Amino acid sequence: MKTIKETDKDFICDIKAPCFQMLSPEELELVRDSKTQVLFRKGDNLSKQGAFASYILFVIKGLAKQYIEGDGIKNFNLRIIKPGEFVGLSTVFTKNTFSYSSIALTDCHVLLVENEVVENIIRKNGSFGFNITKRYCEQNANLFSTISSIIYKQMNGRMADTLLYLNSFKTENVEIFQLLSRKDIADFAGVSTESAVKLLKTFEKDGYIVLNEKDIEILDSEALQKISKRG
Repeated sequence: MKTIKETDKDFICDIKAPCFQMLSPEELELVRDSKTQVLFRKGDNLSKQGAFASYILFVIKGLAKQYIEGDGIKNFNLRIIKPGEFVGLSTVFTKNTFSYSSIALTDCHVLLVENEVVENIIRKNGSFGFNITKRYCEQNANLFSTISSIIYKQMNGRMADTLLYLNSFKTENVEIFQLLSRKDIADFAGVSTESAVKLLKTFEKDGYIVLNEKDIEILDSEALQKISKRG
């Protein structure tokens, strides 16, 4: 992790994200005064489950993985965090600790903004508050959908969901599968690494995907969608 100073070439002078364009000049100045720009290297933790959080993170560049830590061996991956998304929104609305961990899959350029400033602006600026609340609710809806998949679907349905979800990032990042290990994919599907490897080989044998070392190419997304619906 490296703090980016104003003299660094990577420093971003203006906050161009749409959500920040809703702020008044005074509110924008508050954010500027309270923010810190940070470069997280690949493999760095953006957030740590249970750790105290006095700030939220806004991802400008890069991809990260959000996950729930288990017993030290088993984790469960929740989602891929992409540019334009927040990490730690729940710390504004609830207790000041991270509910999950997140780790950089690539180098990530991130803004850290103090919770207190975000909370004050939400209370005063209805449009900004609506946008933040909408994002928070969308994250919760995705979380409920993930929980439903884990509870009600069998392993092949969960693996189909995982492949379709991860493949949706290929438009913006063709190397998405290469950024993830087989254990990462297993942790998205809620299965063991051994089961994940077997399922991937079965899907390849059936002609749904092609495995090329770490990369995965989807050949028949319609078939995977049918497997997902059957559960």
